[in-house]
Amino acid sequence: MPFATLMYHEIREKQMFQPGQPSPIDVKQDYNDQLPSPLFVTLENFKDQMRYLYENHYHTLTLQQIIDYYYNETELPEKSVLLTFDDCYQSVKLYAYPILKNYQFHAVAFVVSGWLNDEKKSFTPEKSVCLTYMDLEEMADVFEFANHTNQFHTRTDTAVSAIMEADDCSLLDDLDQCNKNPIITAKDVFAYPFGLYSDRNVTLLKNEGYRLAFTSEPGKNNVNTNPLLLKRNVIPYFMDMNAFRDIVNEHTL
Repeated sequence: MPFATLMYHEIREKQMFQPGQPSPIDVKQDYNDQLPSPLFVTLENFKDQMRYLYENHYHTLTLQQIIDYYYNETELPEKSVLLTFDDCYQSVKLYAYPILKNYQFHAVAFVVSGWLNDEKKSFTPEKSVCLTYMDLEEMADVFEFANHTNQFHTRTDTAVSAIMEADDCSLLDDLDQCNKNPIITAKDVFAYPFGLYSDRNVTLLKNEGYRLAFTSEPGKNNVNTNPLLLKRNVIPYFMDMNAFRDIVNEHTL
């Protein structure tokens, strides 16, 4: 059976969200960037989407189930969906975590370990503020955590990311630094920052024993998909329920 992978970053209540206005990130690393509006979903839509998955008996996957699917020829449950959240911003804990826990859903968070703030900060809807290590620990009954680099989630322009420019030794060192963080439980799983990568990056991950790696390219994943080039579907704020249903239905059949 194929499976759908859904990608989220930030959640905002509709009344506090201003489409078209990017959100500056607030992270520990000395790096400035803007999170574009299509990487946001409204809280109201997110609630509807999770309710739809629950009421229609979708199965939320673990990473081990996907590893077994590709490497041990294990079948997945029908109507399987992988829920992923990138970068670990405040709204993941504030909004997503209690909703997912209520439905007994499982999810994956891709952690930029060098972005985790040292101290908890009050929720600031005008910024995309990163969580702390302690915050992630408090969500570990719902989330498992995987590698999204330590300090290489940066870019020089919209088409080139730091991992594409780095030499292999530097990238390996950064990946190892991320995996040394005790919150990272899935040390052989990776998500390409900004969805950008080179063939050399894919080869390096394969040679280092990574089992899964996720892009930001839309589509379904099946047995013929390269497990180091897995597809993910961005769920933007402007996606209506009909489009959401189409994605999860078409990509799990």
